[in-house]
Amino acid sequence: MVALPTPSWFVGCGNMAGAMVEGWRSGGVDLSGAVAIRPSGEPVEGVRTVKSMGEAGEPPKLAVLGFKPQKLDEVAPEFARLLTEETVVVSILAGVEAATLRTRFLRARSIVRAAPNLPVSIRRGVIALYSDDAEDSLRTQLSELAAMLGYAVWTNSEATLAAIGSVAGAGPAYAARFIAALAKAGQRRGLPDSLAATIALETVLGTAWLGAASREPMDGIARRVASPNGTTEAGLAVLDPHLDNLIAATIDAAARRSAELAEEAADRSS
Repeated sequence: MVALPTPSWFVGCGNMAGAMVEGWRSGGVDLSGAVAIRPSGEPVEGVRTVKSMGEAGEPPKLAVLGFKPQKLDEVAPEFARLLTEETVVVSILAGVEAATLRTRFLRARSIVRAAPNLPVSIRRGVIALYSDDAEDSLRTQLSELAAMLGYAVWTNSEATLAAIGSVAGAGPAYAARFIAALAKAGQRRGLPDSLAATIALETVLGTAWLGAASREPMDGIARRVASPNGTTEAGLAVLDPHLDNLIAATIDAAARRSAELAEEAADRSS
């Protein structure tokens, strides 16, 4: 059985860290040595939950930082006092670079950045990893844990991690908006709300599944659907001139915000 190191801390356990816990729990990972630290005290299913680091018990061997990046200044001093030379710090703080984390947590064994996305909760996520000081044995251990959550990949630079985060991390929100827009279009054509929502969701799910199973390029699938001078081609004539530029601008906006967060965190640590 795959297990988290004992003890493991989730320092903050909001939407994304909670999704990781849910994915590991559903995948049968042993979470008996894990504790979630949430000021609200709201329970996290599958792990012991406490309100403060002082209640967490022994210093962690693995600590997942899952709070908002803007709270780093608030959380770092106490956490830095409690970690040891055996603590591996895995940060899912968007935009906060490894060098900034290292200045805050000098004693940590290793600093690892992770960029997961929300579908890790159902073990169909994407999780990118980066570290400039993790040894091979640690990389293997973290790869095994990350693979339980979906597609896991180590990156050779933080720029690549940021690029994956801009696409995969934010992507579920954009995909959700597209599915909702497709459902609204169905509603405008007279479909009941619930039926339109189901059809939109199943259409996108089926298309993604087809692409994953066949490994056929998306352009190829589109061409198979669109008959010459047919209805689908008429729709693509409206969509195609705008979609690539719209998505590119959307991803660029997310990337710019990530860079801003990195700069703000670096400035606070200097």
